[in-house]
This record gives sequence, C-alpha cells and structure tokens, in this order.
Amino acid sequence: MAWNTPGSDNSGGPNGRNPRRRPGGRGLDALIDPLRGLFGGGAGGGGSILRWVGIVFALWLVFNCFVLVTEQERGVVLRFGQFARVLEPGPHFKAPWPIERVTKVNATQSNAYSDTVPVFTRDSNMVNVEINVQYKIGDPQMYLFGSRDADRVLKEAAQSAVREQVGRSDLDTVLNARADLTTTVKQQLQASLEAYRTGLLVTELNLPNARPPDEVKDAFDEVQRAASDKTTQINQAQAYAKQVVPEARGQAAQVRAAAEGYKTASIARAEGDASRFSQMVEQYKNAPDVTRKRLWLDTVQDVLSDNRTIVGGDGRNVIYVPMGERRAPAPAPNSPLLTPDLLAPPTTAESTDSPRPTRSPRSTGREEVTR
Repeated sequence: MAWNTPGSDNSGGPNGRNPRRRPGGRGLDALIDPLRGLFGGGAGGGGSILRWVGIVFALWLVFNCFVLVTEQERGVVLRFGQFARVLEPGPHFKAPWPIERVTKVNATQSNAYSDTVPVFTRDSNMVNVEINVQYKIGDPQMYLFGSRDADRVLKEAAQSAVREQVGRSDLDTVLNARADLTTTVKQQLQASLEAYRTGLLVTELNLPNARPPDEVKDAFDEVQRAASDKTTQINQAQAYAKQVVPEARGQAAQVRAAAEGYKTASIARAEGDASRFSQMVEQYKNAPDVTRKRLWLDTVQDVLSDNRTIVGGDGRNVIYVPMGERRAPAPAPNSPLLTPDLLAPPTTAESTDSPRPTRSPRSTGREEVTR
C-alpha cells in the first residue's frame, strides 16, 4: 500500500516519513514529549482551552505574588487600599492583586530644592536670600499618605522658616554671620516637616548668598561704604587715643611727681628755717651781744662779697679791675628778717656822741682800698 493512500496509517513502517517515536527515546525527544502531553499534543488531538487558561493564570499568579525590592527602594504594601507594611530590600511575596498592592519609593536618593526668597530684616531692609535644601525620604508611609504633596510642603515650609528667622535678625547678621541663622532655619524646617507628616528628612540646608535687590543695590552699596568709613574713623580715633592718652598720663605723672618733690622740698626748707630761727632766738636770749655781732658780720660779709672791687690813688686815677660781675643771690623766701638794730655793731659812748672823722685821699700819700 502506498504511503499517500487515504486511510492508510503513515505512522508505521521502517521507511515512513513520520514514524512513531518511542517513549524511551533519548535527546530532545525526551524533553518535548511531556510538553506535548501537557498542551494536548499527541495522538489525542487538540488540548482543552481550560488547560491553557489554567496555565496562564498560574504564571500570572506567580509573577504577581513575587516582589523584588532593590537596595535603594522601600516597598509600601496596601491591603485593600489600606496600609499594611513596609518591605525592606530583598525578595518578598504578597497576596495577589487586588488583595495587596505594592508601591515602591526611593528612600536613599538625595533630592535638592533651591530658591531665592525676598525677605525683610528686623531693621526694615529688603534682602534676597538664597536657599539650598538637601533632603530624602525618611518614612515611606508618611511620604505617601501623611500629606497630599510632601515635596511642595517642604518648599513652602523652607520659605516660611527662612522668612521667620531672617525677620528676627538685622541686616549685618544676614549678610555677614549666617552660620547660626542657617542652623536655626534647619531645625525649624525639620520640626515643620514632622508636624506636617511629610516623612521627609532634611540632610543639609545652606544659605549660600544674601544680597540686596537690584533696584536698591546702589543705595545699599552707598550705605555699606558709609558704614565702612565709620568703622575706619572709629579705628583711627581709637588708635590716636591709645597713643595720646599714655603720653598725657606720663606727663601728668611727671608733673605730679615734680609737684610732690617741690612740696617736700618746700616743707623741709620751711621746717629747717623755722628750726634755725628758733635756735637763733634761743642763742640770742642766752647771749644777745655776741649773737647780734655775729649776725651783723655775716650779713656784711654776704653783702660785700657780691660787690665789685675798685682800686684808686692820689693821682685821681681810678683803676678798674674786671673781676667779673656777679649778681646778688635772691633772698631765700623763708629767710628771717634782720632788723637794723640787730645788724648795727655795738658802739662806745664816744662814737655815739660825735661822728667818726674821715680823711680825704688827697691829704695822705697812701693808697686806700675801698670796697
């Protein structure tokens, strides 16, 4: 019988085109035969549609229940729309949809927000402050369900914190000393984010620049120059004061020391004169004649020692000997006053009755020395 005759069995025969494979075959046939039986192949004809539906459902169920969370992510599981748990990094299984659903968020990614905010300072000055905020998701549940838009809430809270803290500071602090201001703004921003249930964590906040608006920049620069000139003048005045004040104090100390010395010397001299006068009075009481004569001799010696010397003769020639002029010393301020009766030498009875005769230098041939 021919192979192509209708009704003939083409599966048999050693030379058939489609010979029946033996169940115990080797190689690829051993793997294909079980699959043909699973999908309805073989001698029985086409497979059932229910079997295909079951296979597709099983594959969908396996892939839907398996969840792989990466190291940077966190998985938030919702069970019938309500929060159930948070999946950490790694493989996990969950109930199939629509029972449970997983939303993944990147919890390690650092996000940035930058803006420039016009702010009024405490001393009524307008300044533009730049804000740079670095933040990440700290609580995935709060980030998704604590607020409607956590990122927008962060932007509004950052601007509010900057306006509040800058409004409590003066212009010089905002321009030149923003370190403490930055720390305060960061703490207030983090507290606001926790109060608003955003689930965000501020990792870094900076206020890199603060400058006046362009409309008032010229006036602001003029004010800054005036403040700088003021500081310069104050520094120069302080330097001059530090130089002059010690000199004035030194001069005052010198004058005070001289006055103290003069005071001490004057007191000592007055005390010495008083002591001398007291001793002289005691001596005068004990021996009036001797004391009176000694005082007179001392006074005459002092007076004549300061006069010039002139030598004259009978020929009316006057010889002037230049001995040098000496000025009489000024009397001491506290020297005792000598009365004429103390200075006059004692005289005899004859001398008091008649004056002492004088001789003219012409009547004698001897030279007379006069002082």
